[in-house]
Amino acid sequence: MTITGTTTSGLSRRDFLSVAGALLPVSLVALPHTAFAQETTTPPAATLVAAAQQFSFDLLTEEMRVLSTQPHVTAAAPEGFLGDLDYDDYRLIRFNDDRSRWAGEKTRFRLAAFHMGWLFPEPVRLFEVSGGMASEMLFSTDDFEYLNDLAARVPEHAELPGVAGFRLNHPLNRPDKWDELVAFVGASYFRALGRNSAYGLSARGLALNTATAQSEEFPRFSRFYMERDVAGSDSVTVYATLESPSVTGAYRFVITPGTETVMDVTCRLFFRQDVAELGVAPLTSMFLFSEKNRAEFDDYRPNVHDSDGLRILRADGDIIWRPLNNPPRLTGSYFAETAPRKFGLHQRDRSFDSYQDTGARYERRPSLDVEPLGDWGKGNVRLVEIPSDLEANDNIVAYWVPEAPAKAGDAREFAYRLHWGDLAHDSGEPLAYVFETRSGHGGFAGVEIQKGTRKFVVDYRGGLIGPLAGDTELEPVVTIANGEVTSKVLEKIADTDIWRLVIDISAEDDAVVELSAHLAGFDRRLTEIWLYQWINAK
Repeated sequence: MTITGTTTSGLSRRDFLSVAGALLPVSLVALPHTAFAQETTTPPAATLVAAAQQFSFDLLTEEMRVLSTQPHVTAAAPEGFLGDLDYDDYRLIRFNDDRSRWAGEKTRFRLAAFHMGWLFPEPVRLFEVSGGMASEMLFSTDDFEYLNDLAARVPEHAELPGVAGFRLNHPLNRPDKWDELVAFVGASYFRALGRNSAYGLSARGLALNTATAQSEEFPRFSRFYMERDVAGSDSVTVYATLESPSVTGAYRFVITPGTETVMDVTCRLFFRQDVAELGVAPLTSMFLFSEKNRAEFDDYRPNVHDSDGLRILRADGDIIWRPLNNPPRLTGSYFAETAPRKFGLHQRDRSFDSYQDTGARYERRPSLDVEPLGDWGKGNVRLVEIPSDLEANDNIVAYWVPEAPAKAGDAREFAYRLHWGDLAHDSGEPLAYVFETRSGHGGFAGVEIQKGTRKFVVDYRGGLIGPLAGDTELEPVVTIANGEVTSKVLEKIADTDIWRLVIDISAEDDAVVELSAHLAGFDRRLTEIWLYQWINAK
């Protein structure tokens, strides 16, 4: 979901549409709201803080367990000024950075809030934790700037019932600049940056019934608790409560910024209802076109995507690379795994020349890996791909589906580590990686195109095969389901470390073709396993 341009609230138009896609089916219809009292006023204090209460992750966990035994409660929509906000109004609101929490204190983090209203009707409450006690951070209209004629419609010094979410700033790239590091806003969505990254894909707390016969449910983070480490530390801990009709949860995020920003996540889940499909550690991204399908888009840019592939590092060290699609219809792929070491959505191509977009800067979009902590056992990495004709749509979802379904009364705990940034292609294994995937009509150039054929060009780079001479005997291992391989040719591109595999296939109309390819030699696999799905749409 990318529409270039930043609003005064710090959210891009893409962010608005992203959250709208998640919230409109649920939050604008039936989720809890808190009324806004226009007559309530508070002194314009520098920071509003409520009384402290005892806090620990275990106490928060027990609270959410008890809550799961009670019905999910909804409330009325906000009234007054908050209830009247629309898209144009929301664009005229921004946080006053002079009111950032922790500014001037001995910490390497600053906190700012996103205003509630419009697509964010439910209040999110923020707390600060210190010495085992939690004090609520209260916000008022003094914490925000309201531009143009909106300012006259906003009550002065009015305490807000909550906010939409928050962001943390940190001197990530330069010691003299407070860069935005992470943002939590909208349902259970959040994003983070590694060094020199620009915002791209998102993560979520949980996915429920995504692209299934059941209606998808979007749990939301309703409260956050911020705990700073000792002065000068480069880590901060964020706790969160997750709520939805089917589940409650307690989350802990230990966030450490750097070249790769790392989040250690623990989630403890309690189920009110059976869930058709549980998606753990879900990732959401955008893929519009690349060298595989650029012919379908009249665009000056060679590539438009936040991520270009799903990467799975298997328990045995093998690596699966599945280039992303913008399919003609909704598709879902399941990759059966036992205790995978990592899975994630990657942006491999880091060259500006490949995108030519001076605004979006797709070459700087971060990759994101999920590293399970502990044994997750058997399950599937699921990839969902949704047709899209606009880069404003996040049309890619990936997550872990445990083998055992979630039932009412169940309690589950998952721990994992998120890696955000320009992630390395290799895993310490001497495997060549898939550098590029190209596709076009099948057969030979200069002759009539044959219906039902397709050509795939897969470039493998580096690893043990990079230095090999072009006459080295390597075996292209290609398998196909629901189609036929009509030819395969392997050659090394002169004066490079790239080996090119060209595959021609044919298939019946409307066939869903599954392809797999890797290079072998010297009694071993020498490359990543390239997987691809092609739909021979009529």
